[in-house]
Amino acid sequence: MVAPLTLHVALLFEFPALNGGEHSMLSVLQQLAVDSTIRFTAIAPTHGPLADRLKRLHIPLVPFTVRSSTGVKRDITDLTVELQTIVATLRPNILHANSLSMSRLVAQCQEKMVPAYCTGPIRDIMKISARMIGDLNRLRSIAVVSKTAKDFHEAQGLHSGLSKVIYNGVDTDRFCKRSRAHARNALLPQLPKTAQVLLNVGQICLRKGQLDLAQAVVQLLRDRNDVYLVLVGERHSGKVESIAYEQAIADEFTAFGRTNHLLRIGYSDNVEQWMNSADLLVHTARQEPLGRVLLEAAASQLPTIATNLGGTPEILEHEQSGILVPPGDVKALVSCMHAALAKPSRGQAYATSAVEHIRQIFTVRQACHALRGFWQNANSPVLS
Repeated sequence: MVAPLTLHVALLFEFPALNGGEHSMLSVLQQLAVDSTIRFTAIAPTHGPLADRLKRLHIPLVPFTVRSSTGVKRDITDLTVELQTIVATLRPNILHANSLSMSRLVAQCQEKMVPAYCTGPIRDIMKISARMIGDLNRLRSIAVVSKTAKDFHEAQGLHSGLSKVIYNGVDTDRFCKRSRAHARNALLPQLPKTAQVLLNVGQICLRKGQLDLAQAVVQLLRDRNDVYLVLVGERHSGKVESIAYEQAIADEFTAFGRTNHLLRIGYSDNVEQWMNSADLLVHTARQEPLGRVLLEAAASQLPTIATNLGGTPEILEHEQSGILVPPGDVKALVSCMHAALAKPSRGQAYATSAVEHIRQIFTVRQACHALRGFWQNANSPVLS
C-alpha cells in the first residue's frame, strides 16, 4: 500500500502576539502537528508569545516581519520580494496567510508563488474596498469564520465558490466545567465569598465594547455592592483614541468611587481558569464575526450574556443557550445582568444547552478535520 503524500503547509503570520486569530490556528496546529500526512512551517516574527508557542509545538519558523524595529510598516515591494524568496526556498504545497492583511499580500504576488497554492482566512465582518475584494478573489480558497461573515462578504463581491465556512474549534479538555470555589480561591482570594464575578475576555478596544460594560456594571452597583468586573485582555493599539478609550473604562469606576470593583488582569495564558472562577461571562462586542471567547465560555459551562450581532447567533440561541442583547444598549445590558444574577439556575440551564451545541459543531477535532480538508482540496488540480 502506497503511503499518502505529505502535504506541506506554510503559515504566514503577521503579528508576534497571541490574539483570536493566532489562538484559533494554534489550537488546530496542536492537533495536526502530529498528523503524518501534513507538515507545517511558520513564516513569522521570531520573538514574542507566538514564536514561543510554535517552538513548543516543534514547528519550524522562518523569520519574517511586516514592521521594522521601530514599528513602521515595511515597503510592500520589500515584503513581496522577501516572501517570494522564502516560498521559493520552502516550496510548500500551500501558503496560508493567517490574517486579512497577509491574505492580501499573498494575493498580490501569488502568480510568483510557484508551486504553492495560496489560501487565507476572513475573520471579520467589516466593509472592505472593492480593490481588496478583487485581491482576495485571486486566492485559491478562503476560510470564512461564520456563515454570517460569508454572506456579508459575498454581498460585497467575494466570489461565492471561493469561500468555505470553517468554524473555530475549542479544546473541550482545556475548557470545561471545574470547581468555581477552587478557581476563585486561586485567582481572586481577596474577594468576599459572596462576590458576583462578571468576566470579559478580549482585546481592549472600541469594537469589543468594554466601555458599554463598564457603564452597565456601575449602574448595577447602584443597587448592589457584590458585583466585580474582571477584564482579561490588553490594549494593543497605541493610537490616542485607543488609550483614551482604555482610560474611560477605569474612569467609570473612579467617578463612582468603586475602583476596587474593576480588576484589570491584562494578558493571561490561563483563560480557562478565569472562566471557571466567574459567575457570568459578559461579551459586549460591537463587531463579532464569531467570538472565540463565547465558545470557550460555553465549553466551560459559564452562563453568558452577549451582544446579538454577527456570528454570535450561530453559537448561542437567545433564552435557550444564552442571553443576547442589542449592541451598545447599556440599559438592556443592565436589565439582563440583574435578571441573570437574580436567577442563576436559569443561566446554568442555558449553559448546559450551550455546551451540548458546542460538542456537536465547535470542537477542535471538527475544526482540524475541516481545515485539513480545506487545504487538501486547495491542493487539488480541480477545486471541488
